[in-house]
Amino acid sequence: MRTQVSLDAIGALSDGRHENPFDILGPHEVVDQGRRALAVRAFRPDSQQMWLVDPAAGSSRPMRRIHPAGLYEAICPIEDGLTGKATKASDYLIRVSDSRGGRQTMHDPYAFQPLLTEYDLHLLNEGTHYDAYERMGAHLREIDGVVGVNFAVWAPNAEGVSVIGEFNGWSRTTHPMRKRVPSGIWELFIPGIDAGTLYKFAVKQPGGHVVEKCDPYAFAAEVPPRTANIVTDLGAHQWADGDWMASRVERNGLDAPMSIYELHLGSWRRDPADPDRWLSYGEIAPQLVEYCQRMGYTHVELMPVSEHPFTGSWGYQTVGYFAATSRYGTPEDLMAFVDTLHQAGIGVIVDWVPAHFPKDDHGLRRFDGTAMYEHEDPRQGEHPDWGTLIFNYGRNEVSGFLLANALFWCDKYHIDGLRVDAVASMLYLDYSREGSDWIPNKYGGRENLEAIDFLKRFNEVVHERHPGVLTIAEESTAWGGVSRPTYLGGLGFSLKWNMGWMNDTLRYMRHESIHRKYHHDELTFSLIYAFTENFCLPFSHDEVVHGKGSLIDQMPGDLWQKFANLRLLYGYMWTHPGKKLTFMGSEFGQWNEWNHDTSLQWDLLQWQTHQGLQNYVAHLNHLYQKEASLYEVDFDGAGFEWIDCHNHEDSILAFMRKAKDPSDFTISVSNFTPVPRVGYKLGVPEVCFYEEISNSDSTYFGGSDLGNSGGVMATSRGAQARPASIELTLPPLATVILKPRRG
Repeated sequence: MRTQVSLDAIGALSDGRHENPFDILGPHEVVDQGRRALAVRAFRPDSQQMWLVDPAAGSSRPMRRIHPAGLYEAICPIEDGLTGKATKASDYLIRVSDSRGGRQTMHDPYAFQPLLTEYDLHLLNEGTHYDAYERMGAHLREIDGVVGVNFAVWAPNAEGVSVIGEFNGWSRTTHPMRKRVPSGIWELFIPGIDAGTLYKFAVKQPGGHVVEKCDPYAFAAEVPPRTANIVTDLGAHQWADGDWMASRVERNGLDAPMSIYELHLGSWRRDPADPDRWLSYGEIAPQLVEYCQRMGYTHVELMPVSEHPFTGSWGYQTVGYFAATSRYGTPEDLMAFVDTLHQAGIGVIVDWVPAHFPKDDHGLRRFDGTAMYEHEDPRQGEHPDWGTLIFNYGRNEVSGFLLANALFWCDKYHIDGLRVDAVASMLYLDYSREGSDWIPNKYGGRENLEAIDFLKRFNEVVHERHPGVLTIAEESTAWGGVSRPTYLGGLGFSLKWNMGWMNDTLRYMRHESIHRKYHHDELTFSLIYAFTENFCLPFSHDEVVHGKGSLIDQMPGDLWQKFANLRLLYGYMWTHPGKKLTFMGSEFGQWNEWNHDTSLQWDLLQWQTHQGLQNYVAHLNHLYQKEASLYEVDFDGAGFEWIDCHNHEDSILAFMRKAKDPSDFTISVSNFTPVPRVGYKLGVPEVCFYEEISNSDSTYFGGSDLGNSGGVMATSRGAQARPASIELTLPPLATVILKPRRG
C-alpha cells in the first residue's frame, strides 16, 4: 500500500504554513500495490490539469488530483521508463494547465536539494559568514544542467515563506520555501527563471497575517515607489582598475593628501533640457571625472547609494542594504561608474548607515512578525529623532548581516571607503532620550556595549579583508579613541569627522569681523585636541540644509566680504591639520540652500565672483597635493607649530605646517578682518626668501590683489621667539601661504 499524505500536511501546505513542503512535494519513493514506485507530487491551486513529462522519451502522463486544494500525484513504477528511473531533478518536467487556459512546462522546484550547507547555516547563525551575500538572497545557479535561481531568506519565526514574482503571477501558494531547522533560514531553488526577474517574499507571520517583504540581501530593486526586487548577476562587469587597486593602500594612507568632494548623485548636475530627470551613473561619471581632475579633488564621497524608498531621506533611510539604487541605473552601471573614477585616479567613498532603518512595511521592520533586526522594546529599538528603528547589534544574525554588507560594497563595487553615519547615536543608549526613555547596559551605564563591539568588529574585519579601505566615523561627542586601533582600546576607524572644529569655525566665521577679536579662542581651541584623533575637517551637506542656508550665505558682510570670507575660510581650512571634505556647490558659492530635487546652480559661474571662488578651491587642492607639509603629518603635533596665536586684537592666526622632513615647511597666515595689515612682523625659523605660493586675495580668485609681490626676504632680526623675521602685507579677509626658498 503506498504512503498516504495526511490531511493535516495538505492543510498546512494549502494554508502556506508548512515548514518543509519537500516532505509532500517532489519525488518520493513509495510502495504501490506491493511494488516499489516513485510518487511525484505537485501543488498548484489555480490549475486545471497537470502532467508528468519525460523529456528523454518525449512522452507524458496525466497526474491525478488527489486533493481539491490543488495537490496532484503521479505514480511511476521504478522499472518504468517514465521517471521511474529518475536519479536527478533534470530527468522529468511538469506541465501545468491553469484556470485561464494557459500552459507551462517546467522543472520541478521540489526535486532539487538545498544548496546551503550546514557550515553555511552555522556561520550565518553565528554572525561570522562574512560572504553571506554569496549565499543569501537570490543567486543564479545551474544544477544538473538546469539553470535557475536559489532563494534564501532568514525569517525564524515565520509560519511560512514563499517566493512570489512575475514568474508565478505573484501567487503566494505556488512556491512555498523549505525552512532549515534550527537556523530559521528558508530556501528554495526555482528553475527556469533568469536575471531581470522581479520577486519578493510572502511572509506568513505568527497569527496568519501575510506581508510581502523585500529581500534583505537583494542586489537590485525597482525604481521607487515600486518595491519589487530584481534577480541580478553581479559578475558581468569586467573591472579595469587594477592600477588603482594595487596602489590604494598608499593613496588612502594617513600620510596621503585627501580632499574629498561630497555629492548627491541626483542633484549634482541635471540635464538643462529636462531638469526633472536624474542623470544616470554613466552620464555622471565622465563629467565628474573631468570636474574632479580640474578641481584637484582626490576622492568623492557619495551620499548613500543603497536603495531607499523616500528620495527626501537622501538615502539615509535604507531598505535595500545590498541593492544599488536603481534611480540612476543598474548595479553594473554603478560598477562602471566606480571603475571610471578609479581609472582617473579618484577614490570613491560611500555613506553607510548601520545605525537605523525605516519602518516601511516592505522592509526589515518586524520581518517575520517579530522584532528580528530591531529590538522589541522601543526604548532600545526606536530612534526618537528620525522615527526609525535601531538595529539589535547583540543578535548574531543582525551584526553578521551588517558586517557582510560593509564587506559587500568593498568586494563587489571596489568601494574605497565607508563613512559611517550617526556613530554617536550608536554609542549611547540615552542618545536623544531622557529619564526613563532608555535602558541602561548590564553595568548600569549609558554605553551601548553591543554597538561598540559591533563597530570594533566592523573596523577589524574591513581592514583585514580589504587593506587600504578607509572607515570614517561621523561622531560628534567626546568619545575617546574613535580612530585608534582596537588593540589599544579604540573603535578602530581610520578617520573621524572633526565636528567640533566645524561647529567652532563656522560659529566664528558668522561673527561680524569687528566682533571676532572677542571670539579668538573659537579658532585656537581646535589645536588643543587636534592630534587626539585622525581627523577629517568636514563642511558637509548637514551645514547647508534645514534653514542654515548655503556656506556663502552664512558669511557676514557685503557681497565682496562674503566671498572674501569664504576664501579666507577655505585657505585656513586647507592649511589646518586634518583631511578635507567639502559639499558640492560650496566650492563655487551656491547661494541657494541645497535641495535634493534640483541641480546645483551651475549658471552662477557666469559671474566672476563665483568663478574666482571656484578657481581658488582648485588652486588650494592642487597646491595641497604638491606640498607634503600640508598633508604628510596631519595627526601628530610634530607637523604643526604655532607662530602667532595670541593676536586677538587684529584677529590674525599664523602657524607652520611641516612635512616628515621638518626642513620642508609652509607658513599660513590668516587675517580675519577687512583691515589690510602692512608691515606685519612674523617670526620665522631661518633667514631665506619666503615665496608667497598662495594668496586668497588674488584678482584671479576675485580679490583686491593686495599682497607681497611674490614673496619677502627674511632678516636676522628675531621675532616671536624665532631667530629671523619677515614683514608682510596681509590682505583683508585673506589667507596667504609662504614657503622657504633657499639659496
